Amino acid sequence: MFVSTGKLDYNWQWYRIPKYLFTFIDGSFVAGPLLDGILVTVKITVMSLVISSIFGLVTALFRLSDSFAARTLSRVYMELVRNTPLLVQIFFIYFVISPVLGFSRFTSAVMALSLFEGAYASEIFRAGILSIHKGQWEAAYSIGLNHCNTYRHVILPQAIRHMLPPLASQAISLIKDSALVSTIAIYDLTMQGEQIIAETYMVFELWFIIAAIYLLMTATLSFVVNIMGKRLAVEV
Repeated sequence: MFVSTGKLDYNWQWYRIPKYLFTFIDGSFVAGPLLDGILVTVKITVMSLVISSIFGLVTALFRLSDSFAARTLSRVYMELVRNTPLLVQIFFIYFVISPVLGFSRFTSAVMALSLFEGAYASEIFRAGILSIHKGQWEAAYSIGLNHCNTYRHVILPQAIRHMLPPLASQAISLIKDSALVSTIAIYDLTMQGEQIIAETYMVFELWFIIAAIYLLMTATLSFVVNIMGKRLAVEV
């Protein structure tokens, strides 16, 4: 790599990178554009994760419902979202839906990511629910629990142990997919990096740093989920 960049007569400037993360001015901490981008990325990811989990759970319950309309609606949603590119969905929501509903760029980005990830999360929720033995349903009904309370107190608490690993993988995908919101001028980590590159031409340094930051975020999430999984296993 360094040999190749040497042939390109590339001038490495790693010493300039720290100021784009943070600086201290008169003893006060000042966030740089990359750190600002990280905060935007985390905010988008967290909000999208919560909303996509809701979409996923509702869609899974609809697919398991006895209602034909609910099953059809959930199936149409899943097929539309899973069979079209995320980038196209972001553009569609931002350029077509948001002018009608008055969504901001940020809201459009969150909704696009939530709908996209929710379609995949729904299969995880559905598989987790179906993994619970039929006897658990019968036992819940035998003690007088209705359908809603059976889900809430019996089925979902057990299913979450099966759903946690694939949901973690989906959350990691969400962090990486969030980079696409830079295409609608959301100043997340990727967009901030592109802006700095346009000003400084530090192409290699910035992309290496951005990749390392994404890796750090996803690795941290994986570590936290592994700890949670071990605790749940011990409780069982």
